[in-house]
Amino acid sequence: MTDPQKVLAERVQQALASAFGAEHADADPLIRPSQFADFQANVAMSLGKRLRRAPREVAEAIKAELSDFPGTVEVSGPGFLNITLDDSWIASQATEMFEDQRTGVTEIAPAQTVVIDYSAPNAAKEMHVGHLRTTIVGDCLARVHEHLGNHVIRQNHLGDWGTPFGMLIEHLLDIGEEAAVAQLEAGQGTEYYQAARAKFDSDEDFKQRSRVRVTTLQSGDPETMRLWHVFMDATVRYFNKVYEMLGVTLTDADIAGESMYNPMLEKTCQDLEAAGVATISEGALCVFPPGFTGSDDKPLPLIVRKSDGGYGYASTDMAAIRYRVHDLKADRILYVVGADQALHFRMVFAAAKMAGWLPDTVSAEHIQIGMMLGKDGRRFKTRSGESVKLTELLNEAVERASAAIADRGYDQATREEIAHAVGMGAVKYADLSVNHDSEYVFDFDRMLGFTGNTGPYVQYATARIRSIFRRAGRSPEDVTGPIVLDAPAERALGLHLLGFGETVAQVAALSEPHRLCAFVFETASLFSTFFEECPVIKEGVDPETSERRLALCALTLRVLETGLDLLGVPVPERM
Repeated sequence: MTDPQKVLAERVQQALASAFGAEHADADPLIRPSQFADFQANVAMSLGKRLRRAPREVAEAIKAELSDFPGTVEVSGPGFLNITLDDSWIASQATEMFEDQRTGVTEIAPAQTVVIDYSAPNAAKEMHVGHLRTTIVGDCLARVHEHLGNHVIRQNHLGDWGTPFGMLIEHLLDIGEEAAVAQLEAGQGTEYYQAARAKFDSDEDFKQRSRVRVTTLQSGDPETMRLWHVFMDATVRYFNKVYEMLGVTLTDADIAGESMYNPMLEKTCQDLEAAGVATISEGALCVFPPGFTGSDDKPLPLIVRKSDGGYGYASTDMAAIRYRVHDLKADRILYVVGADQALHFRMVFAAAKMAGWLPDTVSAEHIQIGMMLGKDGRRFKTRSGESVKLTELLNEAVERASAAIADRGYDQATREEIAHAVGMGAVKYADLSVNHDSEYVFDFDRMLGFTGNTGPYVQYATARIRSIFRRAGRSPEDVTGPIVLDAPAERALGLHLLGFGETVAQVAALSEPHRLCAFVFETASLFSTFFEECPVIKEGVDPETSERRLALCALTLRVLETGLDLLGVPVPERM
């Protein structure tokens, strides 16, 4: 089975070569869905100018080369090609898709090694809403690439090293390991940090102890390292609770924090300096990638070693990119990080290319994550101006979802299960349905709605299909097909489903999960129309019609469930 839009593009390009010569075979056919037909090809408008011929004349020549096409081709207006596919062709492709275990999704060949850097909370503080988008988007991309057969290496680049850990470890000693672990595991990292910071600012003895502790930490002192591990293990256990609640696929094996690269930093700087890529400027070791200037029009430095000998984010990121290319053998590296870091990553990538650490055969991409806003259009915060704790936001989503289904007669255990799936699904889907580099307004009322482009709406479509099979006393896996598309609503749904594989491929190629959200939402909408207009097991529907409609239901269910799973959105059996 093949995506109709892709088939049309190839056929129109073949027609262009036949009609006007091979030099025009690579022209974009400009295939778009149309309200006047299934698709419209607009290439004659642009090609007419190049050929100095009337677009309609060009369109007629293309049409003549499509005489054996499985459908109808008509020239409209000044030179548009309106293309309508044969119902039988759509049905045969849908049946092929129905019989395909991968439901039309083709694995990438050859497979790539894709390193995805995402989530990356700061171990010194609580996970807040700012980590939600990087975690959700990164996890979706990891799922999609794995589904396409790529080797995915997740990298959770925790902020787990640096000067704050001196005071954090000293505070742990002051309050006792047991109390510190209990506080950190309870998700009170921000309160822990604030208490340590307050002592650091007001207690000279504590400040001095903290500074000494930084030195012993950096030197690898065994007792200091033991205390650091006590702190980190408790913090990671809390992070894992959040990941489990969200249903993301990160594990402890994926942790690759700043501490991991610490032993590499000195050699990173030495190698950059020895290669002449980095030079000393005002006491600091800097790389000056070409094309980057500050407001004073002077070259902008990427500081890989500070004038006091310390290292910063650039040092770690340069070590990381070399490790990911050289040791992990990455073909693509995706950095799912806030949009405010765009300049930093452009400079890091440029510096890595200068050093020869990022060859042209490896793609390093910053997947920019836009800011989450409140209903007031400002950065999403509490009324007191603090960052919203992620667990509090997620718990509220579940509570609201539970209230929304309270009158549906479920027992307590079932209600809790559905509420968790709907709450997490609503939060994740709302985030993923917006282009990742765009800002979006966090609005519980909208995202938990059962109408419109929301997680609950799409989840409900899967539950509705499941209920059809329960009423029929059948299992979706037992239906055999074939798929026949007689009614307009059947045809529209069948035609749309054929685009699933290409949509998944585009999500991977472009790192744009919102394309998959748009596809599953349109699938749910078209199924709703089909459900209203084409009874499946209603009295008066003959067995043959019922069977072929059950096959279309089964295919739709697989597409929805696969699509939602790739998004990381849970699918409840009932709603």
